[in-house]
Amino acid sequence: MPRITIDEQEIEVAAGATIIQAADQAGIDIPRYCYHPGLSIVGVCRICLVEIEGMPKLQVACYTPVAEGMVVSTKSERVQQARKHVLEFLLANHPIDCPVCDQAGECWLQEYYMQFGLYDPKMQEDKNKKHKAVVVGPHVILDAERCILCTRCVRFCDEISQTHELGIFNRGDHAELMPMPGVALENPYSVNTVDICPVGALTERDFRFKTRVWYLDTTPSVCAGCSTGCNIEIHTNTERTYKAEGRRVARLKPRYNAHINQFWICDEGRYSFLHVDADNRITRPAVRKGEGFEPVSWQEALRTLADDIEKTRHGGGKIGVIGSAQMTVEDLYVLREFSRRFLGGDKIPVHLRPFEEPYHDDFLISKDRTPNTRGAELLGFSVSPAGISKMLEACHKGEIELLFVFHHILGRGFESGYIDEAFAKCRQVIFIGSNEQATSERAHMLLPASTWVEKEGSFVNRDSRIQKLNQALAPLGESKPEWKILRDLSRVLGNALAYFEPGDIFAELAASHPTFQGLSLHDIPADGLLLSTTAVAGEPG
Repeated sequence: MPRITIDEQEIEVAAGATIIQAADQAGIDIPRYCYHPGLSIVGVCRICLVEIEGMPKLQVACYTPVAEGMVVSTKSERVQQARKHVLEFLLANHPIDCPVCDQAGECWLQEYYMQFGLYDPKMQEDKNKKHKAVVVGPHVILDAERCILCTRCVRFCDEISQTHELGIFNRGDHAELMPMPGVALENPYSVNTVDICPVGALTERDFRFKTRVWYLDTTPSVCAGCSTGCNIEIHTNTERTYKAEGRRVARLKPRYNAHINQFWICDEGRYSFLHVDADNRITRPAVRKGEGFEPVSWQEALRTLADDIEKTRHGGGKIGVIGSAQMTVEDLYVLREFSRRFLGGDKIPVHLRPFEEPYHDDFLISKDRTPNTRGAELLGFSVSPAGISKMLEACHKGEIELLFVFHHILGRGFESGYIDEAFAKCRQVIFIGSNEQATSERAHMLLPASTWVEKEGSFVNRDSRIQKLNQALAPLGESKPEWKILRDLSRVLGNALAYFEPGDIFAELAASHPTFQGLSLHDIPADGLLLSTTAVAGEPG
């Protein structure tokens, strides 16, 4: 491994590394536009020029490999002047419209000009005009005037999505980023081009002109769109623009995880938050009155439900439960313990939506559209569709008096008439979920549950990597995490489950289950932890 010196700091780096990679390792910031660690290196923007002892000319840091004994300066006078000249060329035809640009606040042209520019401009001629605000796909808008031709987006479409929608057309100062003729930017990962655009050339249609980025709070979390478990940042705006629109989550952005998603997320996962503040959110407990529902207090709802549970148990009736792999590890563990203590069993099927096979690939998009299927398996839940079929068949036979259903749309995979007949045979169907949908419409009682952005907990992805969810928002209305609903119900039933926060639940799980033994919820690393699943799934310790 060669040893080099950067800005008088001696470091050892891997053979074959470039200077910019060595500087990143040493915590030294070298500006860059075209360089991205997840893409091939092209060295076209020239903003990363550095001075190397013994070389007569400045060298591009992103393309130049390190060598033993190399001495590099990233802050010399020659380097500073070169950066100013590069910035002046980049801005020669760039519109100076920062106040109205949607990239303001996270634009690298702005940031680098303030750090390295501040030059006296020499360009006097008129700027070359290009296409503005062109819709290039369902989620992306292109402003070619703002493009600096770094080719990040082109390389993404060629190398990552491998869909080849974008290219650079024409030459010189007439060179322009455009979609290929007759082609739209609509691959399943298209908005990653917005994430990696260092300027305001590519912007997201859903987020565009909704709020300024300096108003946003950031919470690291995990995507709940499928079982891959991509790492994300939740950007929320609770006090300003989005509050007026009734929308608290502004956007989701990918968060780097070398083990799972690297730098990327799919578009479907990116917009999986839209239900969080949708008009169909269930925000208060409610009971059926005729054809509709009447809101009630939590106290009244839980008292009514507790009486019904006790009546069913004392009468020898059966209580059925259908869980959901949308629930966290902590939610599912409490559901299992609640069922064992109060409902007379723990053989609970978990619904995986949808039953029909959705689009999936060999990259990030999983066939399983639920985030915690593996966690449910480890806790002993049945994740086979046959389990749901058996439960509905028992309802049809009149064997189930009370049926708890968590979260999902049961209608997928079953005829609606079949569901209606099954539910009609139950005295009570209790729906616990966040949004109104086909199942909630058929229920007798609604209990509002928090969404994944409103709770703390953990998911186990398809590769058995456990990852921590962090709460980004307060629960909407009177909604609660599922574990808290079950805990409160246990108190009314007179035998309280002693949980006060998700960490308590996880601690009990870790003490009783060999797969989670020795773990703590709050000590799960930022990139997750691969579980040892040699123990039999679901077997308590």
